Amino acid sequence: MTDATAPAPKDQTKDDVVIADGVDDEPVEANRRLFTGTGFIVISALATIYAAFHMIALNGVSIRDMTGVTIPFLPRFPLETWNFRIVHIAGALALGFLLFSGRSFAPAKEDQTRALGLASYALMLPALFSLGVAVTFSLDIAGGVMWNGMDAGIRFREIWLFGAPLLAATAGGIVLSWLHRRPRGGDSGTDIVLAICGVAVATYLITIYGTLMRNSTGTPFAPIGISIAAVAGAALILELTRRVAGMALVIIALVFLVYVFAGQYLPGFLNAPAVSWQRFFSQVYTDAGILGPTTAVSSTYIILFIIFAAFLQASKVGDYFVNFAFAVAGRARGGPAKVAIFASGLMGMLNGTSAGNVVATGSLTIPLMKRVGYPKRTSGAVEAAASTGGQIMPPIMGAGAFIMAEITGLPYTDIAIAAIIPAVLYFVSVYFMVDFEAARLGMRGMREDELPKFREMARRVFLFLPIIILIAALFMGYSVIRAGTLATVAAAVVSWLTPYRMGIKSTIKAFELAGVMSIQIIAVCACAGIIVGVISLTGVGARFSALLLGIAENSQFLALFFAMCISILLGMGMPTTAA
Repeated sequence: MTDATAPAPKDQTKDDVVIADGVDDEPVEANRRLFTGTGFIVISALATIYAAFHMIALNGVSIRDMTGVTIPFLPRFPLETWNFRIVHIAGALALGFLLFSGRSFAPAKEDQTRALGLASYALMLPALFSLGVAVTFSLDIAGGVMWNGMDAGIRFREIWLFGAPLLAATAGGIVLSWLHRRPRGGDSGTDIVLAICGVAVATYLITIYGTLMRNSTGTPFAPIGISIAAVAGAALILELTRRVAGMALVIIALVFLVYVFAGQYLPGFLNAPAVSWQRFFSQVYTDAGILGPTTAVSSTYIILFIIFAAFLQASKVGDYFVNFAFAVAGRARGGPAKVAIFASGLMGMLNGTSAGNVVATGSLTIPLMKRVGYPKRTSGAVEAAASTGGQIMPPIMGAGAFIMAEITGLPYTDIAIAAIIPAVLYFVSVYFMVDFEAARLGMRGMREDELPKFREMARRVFLFLPIIILIAALFMGYSVIRAGTLATVAAAVVSWLTPYRMGIKSTIKAFELAGVMSIQIIAVCACAGIIVGVISLTGVGARFSALLLGIAENSQFLALFFAMCISILLGMGMPTTAA
């Protein structure tokens, strides 16, 4: 999305002193478009507005409340829960399709499939028509029309005026996006079509769920438009997940969707009652599925802490953390490998992701590990193992901790406290592994004159203040949202004591970065919501739980062993959140 590819973190040396620089630079995925000119301005504005919207909505701030001025169509916060989650998903879908390509890029200034390009723009007509019809539904209901899923006239409009164009545009856009190649800096008509379809789905669902129709989901009285919108919405979520997270989660979600309709033919505890497509899809896009626990977490805690991490990036805290790690651990035997462990633990406190850790620290520590004598394979393995621990390092711990808190009903602080011992044990075990390897290979640590001065690092220890405020606020009883907001504000204030003072421009840039960073996790959470919906609506989850509980009555060890095997199997192909 930037004007040029962001530079990778690099090993800068001044008189052979290692200095981390560029750790906080924004990584650019292989299939992300890099816009320039007007396209860059538009996408940056959309990403900024999307992230800022969440910060405002989560804190219940309203321009009406602050100024007393009523602006037409301006929502009053906090938004109704379902509407907020629908907008949350729709915004991620629109941004995701505009930013991430469905296939590899064509060479610059070359469009190898011009005919497909023209066809993709032709699909905008049914997509826009469907969106327009959804808006007319909203106007009709606002005018007093009683919406009823059994009314023949309404049913005709929902099927043929709203549903058929929406499904045609969605299916055509997805298929053409697999075939149509565009240069990296150019937009794609197919992806604009898919973004419009995502907005059309949200417009319809917000309109219909705003009436009493939300109580009719899963019954014959549910408007068929809900089912059609859910089919299109689920297809869009699966396609975006494929683009940003790979095929593993998509395949598993498709297997679960097939199970919905094939479960009646399976034996034993896998047997499920027969269910029509209309009944299933009228429920899957509710809080029993896509709008359920996973989206509840991604629309509140996760995106809030992504904004927090983006503010820390804008104030260059990542560079400081890596330099601090070098100053503390660089002199130890096999120094760079131990720096990788320490730095990954510190960065894990910021972003809670393994991939983000590797990008931030690995490009500096891996070359240095090779320089002091570690084999290439060992260098990569050490960084991967250390960065993986960032997911269980409090206080942020990625999305997994928030989903655990949502499912178990335990306070987030309890989950974070429980994670301290496993996180410490994990990093200590990796540390000893690295130390034994360094001793076996007879490695040295880095010299004093090769490292940042610890005294200089200690003078900037105040950069830890946002994380300290976050932890203190949580343990003082503040809500996670309020604690995260205070920590975000603290990150901006602390930056004023550094050369990277955050003003209006850098604050906007932080929100833009947060909007982009959030797309992957939101898509994964929404896709996981499809799986959650299948499990809850077919009852297989309760039957599977009963089976595990039956095993646990005889042997808790066996139950834990099976849970471990399932976690390892899912973890081989899916992000932590989805697993």
